[in-house]
Amino acid sequence: MPSYLITGASRGIGLEFVRQLSKYPSNRVFALVRNKHTAPQLLALSTQHPNVRVLQADVVDYASLKAAAAEVASATGGTLDYLINNAALIDQERHMLALDGYPEGQEALLEEDIHKHIQVNVIGVIHTINAFLPLVRAGSTKKVISISSGLGDHASTVVSGYAFSAPYSISKAALNLAVAKYAAQYKDEGVLFAAISPGLVNTAQKPPSPEELEVFAQMVERFKVAAPGWDGRPLEPEQSVKMVLAVIDRLTIKDTGAFLSHHGNKEWL
Repeated sequence: MPSYLITGASRGIGLEFVRQLSKYPSNRVFALVRNKHTAPQLLALSTQHPNVRVLQADVVDYASLKAAAAEVASATGGTLDYLINNAALIDQERHMLALDGYPEGQEALLEEDIHKHIQVNVIGVIHTINAFLPLVRAGSTKKVISISSGLGDHASTVVSGYAFSAPYSISKAALNLAVAKYAAQYKDEGVLFAAISPGLVNTAQKPPSPEELEVFAQMVERFKVAAPGWDGRPLEPEQSVKMVLAVIDRLTIKDTGAFLSHHGNKEWL
């Protein structure tokens, strides 16, 4: 029975990972959330699929992650086949500010934004990997996947001229290198680490406001500079996750340390 642990499983891409993986009774799916009581869709899914188990932990709280890892170990006999680091932070309020776009006198806010994105998107993933790595090393598949973003690719950033989402983008670029560091350490042991961008995905929980639509239009305009053949439409979670799972399935130890898109290459859209 392949075992999977997905962080950030309460909504969006994380919830969709759980939904698709739980369709196969042979899979054991552990869904990690910060608060079970704020994840009604996930809890409903777990009642429909007995192969889903909801765990509570915060990726920036190492003690809670160790406790969750102990729960998984108890259920599986000490192994885990797939770890999917999906939990992430992106600040929508200041999403369209460049690094020099913060108002005069708000330099401390810029620092705070960078720190909190690094804390969740880099350190949180490192904590999660460290907590569950002993189980992965004891597993049969040995795959650790971290959900990244094409915004963390420096080449496409320069080509597109997309200077916004800076704290988030910086954190994802740092995450990609953290993945490479683990890959360098555990390649000889056969543990695969990879960073995968799911593409631009529609994870909105409600209809967008006019202001949000304007921001999205600006993003599309810049992204099309780097990807002129792109149709400008975001993927739905179902399609994105299906493509990402296909990439994960194809990965071998020769690919360890890679930063790839949902296409399995460097096409981010």
